[in-house]
Amino acid sequence: MVTIKDVAREAGVSVATVSRVWNDAAFVSPETRQRVAAVASRLGYSPHGAARSLITRTTHALGVLLPDLYGEFFSEIIRGIDHTAQRAGYHILVSSSHDSKDEIDAALRSMRGRVDGMIIMSPDLEAQRTLHALQGSFPVVLLNGGAESRAFDTITIENHEGASAMVGHLVAHGHRRIAMIGGPERNYDAAERLRGYRTALGDGGIALDPSLLFRGDFSELSGHRAARSLLELEPRPTAIFAANDSMAIGALSALRESGLRVPEDMAVAGFDDIPLARYMNPPLSTVHVDIAKLGERAATLLLSSLQNGERQPQQLQLSTTLVIRSSCGGPVS
Repeated sequence: MVTIKDVAREAGVSVATVSRVWNDAAFVSPETRQRVAAVASRLGYSPHGAARSLITRTTHALGVLLPDLYGEFFSEIIRGIDHTAQRAGYHILVSSSHDSKDEIDAALRSMRGRVDGMIIMSPDLEAQRTLHALQGSFPVVLLNGGAESRAFDTITIENHEGASAMVGHLVAHGHRRIAMIGGPERNYDAAERLRGYRTALGDGGIALDPSLLFRGDFSELSGHRAARSLLELEPRPTAIFAANDSMAIGALSALRESGLRVPEDMAVAGFDDIPLARYMNPPLSTVHVDIAKLGERAATLLLSSLQNGERQPQQLQLSTTLVIRSSCGGPVS
């Protein structure tokens, strides 16, 4: 294995000079930098990452902790984070917590000392409380956290506004019995999207019918099960608003199995606009979230914190827009 001493000997400089070149320190002439880099390249030398971290006190790695790693939503977030991190010369370490306090604690212990900062998505309001132990320890950006997260840089989605706009669209097209397949009970995103559903019904002069509310867990299976249950209602709802696209896709499958036509017999809409949504049959109407941009902005915010030191935490919000496709009727946008 080629060592830093080999590079120093071949380049005719001290070990300290090679270290300065590698850490981009001052007081090294351009000619010396070029000669050391050429020798290192010829010998195939690269510095030991752990040893370099001890000297520079940086790892050039960002930690990413998500509730899950399954599905297009999370893969798009990771894509946005990774793209931005790599442009800045950073790599990412990714783990999942399943929104469990114990899993969050374990992931934080594992990543501490191995990353310069962390991007954490923990929409579960109970699990969020364990994150407050991180305050002031190192830079953290929270994604989709609630009001208790003001001590950190946070980025949230216009959940309430997006859900209200989509349900308002269904009301405007004549639907009065609109079922909702919601998300997990303690989930911040799910709570805000339910609030948007209630707002749109109230604005349309429609009384809330608790029998039209179904609980899901953001998975396709839970959307399928909820749709099968709501088909047993009398009178049957004429539209379904699912709190994410995965549940809406599960609902579409259940309706197709039951011989119902979408949107003629029942309209369906989702939330997130995952890449698969546009390729469903029929294409899924949804609330568009630029998911990759969510990851990009989180990484940009974290990198800014690393480069600029302590500052006041920022709370940012990512806007949403309606994407009307064939699944809910009306003019396609």
